[in-house]
Amino acid sequence: MHTGGRAWRRMHRSPRSNAVRAASRILAGAALAFSAGCDHSSPVDPGTGGNGTETQLLTEGTERYGYHVVNRFPHDTDAFTQGLVLHEDVLYEGTGRRGESSLRRVDLETGAVLQRHDLASHLFGEGITVFGDRIIQLTFTSEIGFVYDLESFADEGQFSYDTQGWGITHDGTRLIMSDGTPNLYFMDPESFEVESQVVVFDDGEPIVDLNELEYVEGYVLANVWRTDRIAVIDPAEGEVVSWIDLDGLLTAGERAAADVLNGIAFDPETNHLYVTGKLWPHLFEIVLVPSGG
Repeated sequence: MHTGGRAWRRMHRSPRSNAVRAASRILAGAALAFSAGCDHSSPVDPGTGGNGTETQLLTEGTERYGYHVVNRFPHDTDAFTQGLVLHEDVLYEGTGRRGESSLRRVDLETGAVLQRHDLASHLFGEGITVFGDRIIQLTFTSEIGFVYDLESFADEGQFSYDTQGWGITHDGTRLIMSDGTPNLYFMDPESFEVESQVVVFDDGEPIVDLNELEYVEGYVLANVWRTDRIAVIDPAEGEVVSWIDLDGLLTAGERAAADVLNGIAFDPETNHLYVTGKLWPHLFEIVLVPSGG
């Protein structure tokens, strides 16, 4: 592997405006929980337990989640989204398709592309993650991943793997990668060698088409390709402990012009998720709500 220079630099970023963040919290505080998927019940602040105490995104023992939309932001309908990360209030997006693949820094509120690096035309971009001061991006069938400087998007080297590249995230110590099979691969973030892997299953059955990934509160969240579901996976055992059902985010008209759900980013400050899809017109900020389904 060619690693290139390692003069990692931390970018001085401007956070989302205080007004926008305050408005988001007000909206969140006014959100209504769902008792069974989409049925409204009593008002509750999704960022707290209703009494001002902090809560987590995921509730232990919950087998199924619905959602409540807190905010909806514009999203580039030409972006074939393959990876999504919110890091220090900055949104990063990786897009796919040969001749259209890119790495982007995106303004959350407007959807404007603030910075862009285009991949070579023969490459099909896939998942991305931020690890330290690096951005790591996979490609689909070329068996090559790329490492970029977080601030400048300068090339910091590349690495190879012996499978397809779909989604990638990390647990703070190891990179976690999917390849469309039921497998999750755990990789050293310096050598990019696979150290271990698990098979993802639900009720004893393997779950295939694991796509874009996000590591949240000790679990791996994985889009399941061609569905509106996200699997919540125990990375130690590979067991799916719950499902997130995101059906209904787009209208029928929007759905007809878009592709599949793909893109999960987590904001630890609010315990909210940001989700979108390939060619979607919107990026949604949501809270999860235990569902009776």
